[in-house]
Amino acid sequence: MTIRIAILGVAHYHANFWTRAIQQSPDAEIAGIWDGDNAKAAEFAARYGVAAWYDLPDLIAKCDAVAVCSATSENVGLVRAAAAQGRPVLCEKPLGKSLGDCDEIAAIVAEAGIPFMQSFPKRFDPVNHEIATLLREGAIGQVTLCRIRHGHSHGFSADFRAGWFVDPALSGGGTLLDEGVHAADFLCWMFGMPETAFATVSSSTFGLRVEDTAAAIFRYAGGLIAEVTTSWAFAAADASIEIYGTEGSIVLGGVDIASRPTRESAFLRVFRKDDDGGAWTASPTVPHFKTGVFHEHVAWAFIKALKDGGPMPVTIEDGRRAFALIDAAYRSVGSGRAEPLRP
Repeated sequence: MTIRIAILGVAHYHANFWTRAIQQSPDAEIAGIWDGDNAKAAEFAARYGVAAWYDLPDLIAKCDAVAVCSATSENVGLVRAAAAQGRPVLCEKPLGKSLGDCDEIAAIVAEAGIPFMQSFPKRFDPVNHEIATLLREGAIGQVTLCRIRHGHSHGFSADFRAGWFVDPALSGGGTLLDEGVHAADFLCWMFGMPETAFATVSSSTFGLRVEDTAAAIFRYAGGLIAEVTTSWAFAAADASIEIYGTEGSIVLGGVDIASRPTRESAFLRVFRKDDDGGAWTASPTVPHFKTGVFHEHVAWAFIKALKDGGPMPVTIEDGRRAFALIDAAYRSVGSGRAEPLRP
C-alpha cells in the first residue's frame, strides 16, 4: 500500500525537504499541496510536479496522512482539520506559538485518537545517538555542565527579515524559539526536564520585533546546569554541543548551519580521563546534518511508523516538553528572574 501524504502549508522551508523525501520513498507519495495562499501552493506544487489543492477538507479526505509545514500560527487549525477526518499528523517544530497552543493541539489529538509525530530531526542523527550511548554508559562520569550553541546567519538576508519568522503573531518568537527548541529537545532527550530557566534576549543586531540573539540557563534538580545560546547572526561557528563530566568531556561540531562548513572530520570528540591524564578520541561518525540529508529523515521515520503500525518515534509530549523550556525562558526574560517550568 502506498501512503498518500498531503502537505499542509509551505511557509516553512522544510516543506521542500519533506516533499523530496516523500517522493523518494517507495512507500509513500504526495497526495497534494495546500497552503492558505493559493499562489504559493500552485508555485510549490508545480516545482515538484504534484497537484495543488485549494479545498482543504477535500484534500484531507483524499489522503492517508498529513504533514503540517505552515507558519506556526496555523498549526492548531490544520491539526484540527486533519483530526476531524482521523488523519495522522506530522507537525513541524515548534508545536505551537504558545504553551496554550501546545495544550490545545494535545487535546485535539487525544480526543481524535490519531497518531501524531513532532518534527525534531536531531532525534534521527546517528551522532546524537552516539552521545546518548556515551551518557547512558557513564563514559564521562557525572555530567555537570552542558552547553548548546545553535543557529545560523539567515538574519543577514533581507528576504528572511521580511518573512513570517520575524512576525511574533505568526511565529510565536524569534531565535530562542525557532532555533532554541532544537536545543531544548536535545536537553529533554538526554537529561530530562530541568526545574528552572533564566534567560536574556536581544534584538539589537537587526532591530526586529523578535529576538535575533538569546541565551538561556536551565538548572536541574541534581545540580546539572545547561546553557542554550542561539542566534540568527552567527557568521561562523565550530562546536555546537559541549558536555562536561567528572571523568571526561564530549564536544560535537558540524551540526548547525553556522558550523556545518567548519570541519570535514572529527565531528564528535570525546575526552576520557585516565591515570596518565587522559586523551581525546574522535568518532568516525559523520552527522546527517553534514551530509545535507537531515530533515528528510523526519518524513521517512513518519512513513515507517505509519507503514509498520508502530508508535511515533517523536511524540506530542516531546514537542510540549521542549516548548515548556522555551516558555520558561521567555517568562524569565519578562520577569528578570529564574522561572520554574510549567507542568
